[in-house]
Amino acid sequence: MKVMIIGGGKVGTYLANYLLSEKHEVRLIELRPEEKPRILLDVPESVIYFGSGTDPDTLEAAGIRKMDVVAAVTGIDEVNLVATSLARFEFMVPRTIARINHPKNAWMFTEVNGVDVALNQADLMAALIAEEMSLGDMITLHKLRRGKFDLVEEKVAPNAIASGKKLKDLKLPDQSTIVAIIRSGELIFPSGDLQFEPADEVLAVVHSSQKKDLAKFFDRVI
Repeated sequence: MKVMIIGGGKVGTYLANYLLSEKHEVRLIELRPEEKPRILLDVPESVIYFGSGTDPDTLEAAGIRKMDVVAAVTGIDEVNLVATSLARFEFMVPRTIARINHPKNAWMFTEVNGVDVALNQADLMAALIAEEMSLGDMITLHKLRRGKFDLVEEKVAPNAIASGKKLKDLKLPDQSTIVAIIRSGELIFPSGDLQFEPADEVLAVVHSSQKKDLAKFFDRVI
């Protein structure tokens, strides 16, 4: 995958370093040439382009027309919005991602303005805290289909509803499926006759609206 990152701050350089380690092709755009020594600690010089992420000529020189994704992650919301809008409407980049620094600006970061995915740090933190408080021991591992479905993990409590019962006998939420069980370090792919045991680690895919309902089967009964 070819990814252009707008903003060579801590977030941008970390993201570039990670994507490079995963064998993706990366271009990093940074406005301030004086930041070069710091950026070079994490990113090779060959992927760095100095200039404004809102300047079409800079974006063109960095190869934006060949990119699959543009991620604007500067500390300035206006720059991130303009950069993603240019990427989408001027250069027809298939996928755009923008960082939101100030929650009051979130309303502008929409698909109409060229943003496919808006990362609002305040909202993400608030949602994470609320989720951790409401889901007991269930952990969300990954968001699927733009957040509609989640890959979750939970350990079966000794007195949980599911403990000692077979999968086929449980009326789990209709928008959920058990993907695998980890038991004593062994991976088990479940069948209807699988019987849950205490301390089983359950991996499941579930609609975001049904996570609480699924968690009730594996949580400790008070």
